[in-house]
Amino acid sequence: MASAAQVRPGSAAVRGRSRTGRDGQQTGLHRAAAGRRRVSSAVSGKEDARQAQIAEMQRARLLAAAARVVDDHGYANATVAHITGRARVSRRTFYELFENCEACLVAVLEDTVACVQGELAGARLERLEWRERMRAGLAAILGFLDSEPALARFCVVQSLRGGPAMLARREQLLATLARAVDEGREAGTERAAAAAPPLTGEGVIGAAVGILYSRLLRGEREPLAALQSQLMALIVLPYLGAAAARREQERPAPAARRLPAQQAAAEDPLAGVPMRLTYRTARVLECVAEQPGANNRAVAERAGIHDQGQVSKLLGRLQRLGLLVNEGLGHVRGEPNAWRLTDTGLRVMGSIAPLVRGNGSRRAA
Repeated sequence: MASAAQVRPGSAAVRGRSRTGRDGQQTGLHRAAAGRRRVSSAVSGKEDARQAQIAEMQRARLLAAAARVVDDHGYANATVAHITGRARVSRRTFYELFENCEACLVAVLEDTVACVQGELAGARLERLEWRERMRAGLAAILGFLDSEPALARFCVVQSLRGGPAMLARREQLLATLARAVDEGREAGTERAAAAAPPLTGEGVIGAAVGILYSRLLRGEREPLAALQSQLMALIVLPYLGAAAARREQERPAPAARRLPAQQAAAEDPLAGVPMRLTYRTARVLECVAEQPGANNRAVAERAGIHDQGQVSKLLGRLQRLGLLVNEGLGHVRGEPNAWRLTDTGLRVMGSIAPLVRGNGSRRAA
């Protein structure tokens, strides 16, 4: 039989027995708490990812709006108020994403460059010899500019009126294109390579961009793709000679194209809706799209809105704006609401869902 000293609180004997007693219960509670923390962490991580996706959607709307604001008002006259008003995004969100208006406009250029690089990657230029590589690359660039006229004017015309950061980035891009063109030295004969001065690539790109600048500035209706044969002749002439340039000029120009996704994004369904596209608004619309017929409580839970009064107010506002319709009996018979997207709501979701779900598209009307 153990002595009193042997069974005092905290002794080894007590600790040994407690594994199946109170301490065992505490261990179970600790495990349950740890499990709850893991679930909470997973939920928090999922919500953080959702917020990041919607922030990217808002960023895409701001960039698209910035390009159109510059197209309408000119680079020097574009303001944060113009951009946020057109994007239906708050000034607070704008400044969470961009330091100032110039930073946003530089981001428009960077975003457009990324889109063009995607077009070039799809053309698989690395497998082609220099002449074919130039032709396919030029076709991709001209086709993109034709399909995005506002971005074409922004990058070729308006960016020349930008600040130091914009002009520096523009010069880097032109230098990259000039180096690609000057690879024609290796494709031509030694005599042609020796005859072409060091500035040939830079001069060719400067001339080509100047031609596009004048066409876009005048607002000519003829697609830029119609210039491909003549521009190719300009590119190959100093490296491959007059005969090669003549053959390029005689090639038929490709037809202008317009991508289906760009056609769908040509008109912004939010243009006639007096609302800001906030995080909560996007989440509520997305939740209703994912669960048609959801009631207020279900929408609140899926959207992460804990105040039932707030979700009711937001749902009512979206109903008045024509984005949602309530097909439930509601308060008339004491039954829950049943929310669905209207045709306008479906069009709005169609314009933002690819961006929210991260399918790689970064443009919005």
